[in-house]
Formats: sequence, structure tokens, C-alpha cells
Amino acid sequence: MYFTRFAITAALLSSGALLGVSSVASAASVNVAVAANFTDAAKEIAAAFAETTKHEAVLSFGATGQFYTQITQAAPFEVFLAADDQRPTQAVKEGHGVENTVFTYAIGQLVLYSPNKNTVTGPETLKENSFNKIAIANPETAPYGVAAVQAMTALNVYDTLKPKIVQGQSIGQTYQFIQTGNAELGFVALGQVSQTSTGSRWVVPQDLYKPIRQDAVLLKTGSDNPAAIAFIEFLKGDTAAKIIQKYGYALDR
Repeated sequence: MYFTRFAITAALLSSGALLGVSSVASAASVNVAVAANFTDAAKEIAAAFAETTKHEAVLSFGATGQFYTQITQAAPFEVFLAADDQRPTQAVKEGHGVENTVFTYAIGQLVLYSPNKNTVTGPETLKENSFNKIAIANPETAPYGVAAVQAMTALNVYDTLKPKIVQGQSIGQTYQFIQTGNAELGFVALGQVSQTSTGSRWVVPQDLYKPIRQDAVLLKTGSDNPAAIAFIEFLKGDTAAKIIQKYGYALDR
């Protein structure tokens, strides 16, 4: 199982003033399952959330499909930030999510990326096929993997490139494959590389794949947790919106 955890502690991220006893008593924590592509943005949002509300967000990162399986098996997540718009709705239908809490928190963009500045020049990189390995996320568990297959199919290169594909269990692992040289290039989320100018990239036109609408849902395990409810509301606010856009995502507003 591929996921990592990240916790933001309100006491450490406060402005430096000591919290009063009542503030400490009212602070709570929320366990959030986060699609791997949203890792960097989620960490920054969690820090802002802690500073603003004094609650703690405990983040776990991984593939959307894997997380959903865990949620159906009573994993202790209270908020689910998926990489698609299917699983959160499915969670509500199957009794795991709270009705009327599903919303699109971000719209993702697919990018073909290489840490080598001369590797990716555009769609011709795929057509010229002058590389040994190309990484994508597993399309059975990761929506960005589905988008990668759709883009390659639209460009009529998927069948040719299929023998060269290596799959990560999540878009986070896919990015690691590229960074460590297990693949010279690969399809990742723009949010994963938006804060670096290194390497080479091609932002894939959105008419080559189905829009990646990333939905969130409050899970029933968090329905009575004030921190879980607060995190959902914070994610809808202006502070979170600025961070989301900073990392290369569009908003459904």
C-alpha cells in the first residue's frame, strides 16, 4: 500500500503566542485522505487551517482508488479529497459519506514532465518515441493515469508506447519514478511541478482527456468532529482557493 502521512500541529504553527487553556481544550484533529497529486497544496492548506482554526489536520497521501477501498473497510478517515468526481459521490451512495457535502475543490491539469531540460518539447516527444521508459499512474486506481491513457490514445501513440510504460500505484509514486530515473519522462499532475522551473514539460491540452474534477466529501466517521467540518469549510474558502490556484489547479467557481 503506497501512502504517506503528514501532520500539522496547531501549537507549532501558531504565530508564537501561547494558546489559552480554552483554546487547547477546543482544538481537535481530523484525519484526511488526500489524492497524491494534491500533496504539496494540501500541506500548505493544512498549515493555514491550523494557524486559523487551531485544529490539526493529519494528512495521508495515496491513490484515490486505494483510499476508497480502505474507506469501505472502515479506515479511520474523516474527510476524503479524491482525484476524481466519482468516488466521493459513490461514498455517499454506499453509506460512507455525508449527503450534500460533495463538492469540487480543484480541477487538475495533466503535464508531460522530465527532470531533463531537453527531453520534453511537446506532443512530438511522444510521437518521436526516442526514450526507453515513460511513467504513468495506474489507471485502475489513479484518475491521472486514466487521463494519461486518454491523452496518448487521442494522439494515436498509446499502442506504440504501451511496452515502454511503467506504472506507479499513485501519481506520487509516478513522480518518484521520473525523479529517480526509472523513467526518462512521464505524465504527472501540474500541481506536482508548478513550483519548480527545472526540467522540461508540456501541459497537455484539456481537450485530449476528460476534465479531472477532484471532489471532496465529509465522511460519516467525521460527521460529529468539529475539526472535520471546519476543514471542509476551510477548503471552500478564499485562503484555500489562493493556495489551490498557486499549485496550478483551476477552481469550479
